Amino acid sequence: MAQPTNAILVGISGPSSSGKTTLARLLRDIFANVFILHEDDFYKTDADIPINQNGVADWDCLEAIDLPALQHALEHIREHGTSPPDFYSKEDRNSVGKVDVAESEVEDLKWKASRWMFQDVPPIAIIDGFLLYSEEMKAVRDLFDVKIFLRTDYKTAKDRREARSGYVTLEGFWKASMNDTGPIGHTDTTLQDPPGYVDNVVWPNYVEDHAFLFKDGNVEGELKDDRLQDLEIRAMPVDAQENMTACLHWAYGVVEEALEKRIAR
Repeated sequence: MAQPTNAILVGISGPSSSGKTTLARLLRDIFANVFILHEDDFYKTDADIPINQNGVADWDCLEAIDLPALQHALEHIREHGTSPPDFYSKEDRNSVGKVDVAESEVEDLKWKASRWMFQDVPPIAIIDGFLLYSEEMKAVRDLFDVKIFLRTDYKTAKDRREARSGYVTLEGFWKASMNDTGPIGHTDTTLQDPPGYVDNVVWPNYVEDHAFLFKDGNVEGELKDDRLQDLEIRAMPVDAQENMTACLHWAYGVVEEALEKRIAR
């Protein structure tokens, strides 16, 4: 566990379309003094996104992220308790679609969380991203006080990802497709992944970077409990998968536990 700092850093990671951003925003609505950073805010410029062997921009690999900038931002938060003064989130302009959690559930958790408003606890910084806990991200991974890991299966990830309309990037909107001149990184007309993007890019990258957390490397199978314990990663319970209400209640408990530990120090 990281040493006490001027903020509690909560990481929320998992495969594309597993509900990371939705969960982060719900927790921000529930707890007081919460702010969010998204790993997607640290993408390199469109021109610097790696192009794979099929001529498609690969936004789902480690090399697409400006790791020094992400690490600097997290270290700033740990020291100052605020996001960097020059930070601007483009990711908050992206829609997460319909949130399948009843407003009454959110209000009940808000009421429960209100007790922390009168406690001497630091702000909570939530960082969500598809690639926060891989071995290659160790320097970043070690900065988190809380590491939440969400899961989804291949079919659900594929269906949700392909239903998305597009993404705001540094220079415009993401479209991983081709025109006569080569790969396109942004546009204001066509806002979808190209055919096969999940099968050829998104899911293989997720498997490569997260197989070490699963028995026999099967990312749709059982997790390695001893590995999770070593890395202090809290994995979503099986019964919370594809159930955002259950996931929210579980994550609320994880964050509240971190607050209780901080108060006890």
